[in-house]
Amino acid sequence: MVHVVRGGDGPLLVLLHGLGATGSVWRGAADSWPGSWLAVDLPGHGRSPELDRYSFGSLAASVASVVPSGPVAVLGHSLGGVVALALASGWFGVDVRAAGGLGIKLRWTADELERAALTAARPARVFETRAEASTWASRLAGVPLEDGVAEVDGGWRAALDPAAFGVGAPDVDGLLAVAKAPVVLAAGELDGMCPPEHLRSAQPGGIVLPGVGHNAHVEQPASIKPVLDRLHHALVE
Repeated sequence: MVHVVRGGDGPLLVLLHGLGATGSVWRGAADSWPGSWLAVDLPGHGRSPELDRYSFGSLAASVASVVPSGPVAVLGHSLGGVVALALASGWFGVDVRAAGGLGIKLRWTADELERAALTAARPARVFETRAEASTWASRLAGVPLEDGVAEVDGGWRAALDPAAFGVGAPDVDGLLAVAKAPVVLAAGELDGMCPPEHLRSAQPGGIVLPGVGHNAHVEQPASIKPVLDRLHHALVE
């Protein structure tokens, strides 16, 4: 069963983290949502089980299995943003009324995809101490993690299943075309993985968040309030 943490009361926002992270990265930002929220550990991350094969569809199907019935908004960061867009297609049976993608990497080179595939094929690194594994897990996620490690025979490892790196490049244009709910894309103005020019090419009305980088929801949780406001408006209107 996919691991989730819930909080709040009222209209539901589903929160999906990026590659290597866990649902805990939304802790600060969730407080700005005027309703209830559900933060997911994606399969192969945190306290959720691994998958035999990682694709945006398999991740979306796993998330769909733990989302309550009824209208929801979905907000995902990076990898989680693609999963949010996949859920907005309606293909997975979730009643998505608004979807947001924060910091989705929109352009991939052949070299980047090759390096990701090589990483996916490597076994997880095992460390002698939890502290060493936590440092490595935080490096993989790009943000500090307190719950991103697992104890294994011989020591500790990042909870992230390396095979998740093999998910591939998303067809964001295709997902935007089939979305059955309003979608908002956003990125920090300092986001090197999703620079403003890439964002606005994909969605001219995308929101550029001033003063933050790729992990805006962690760097300055309040910075994503314009995204949350737009999702809430679409959900309750």
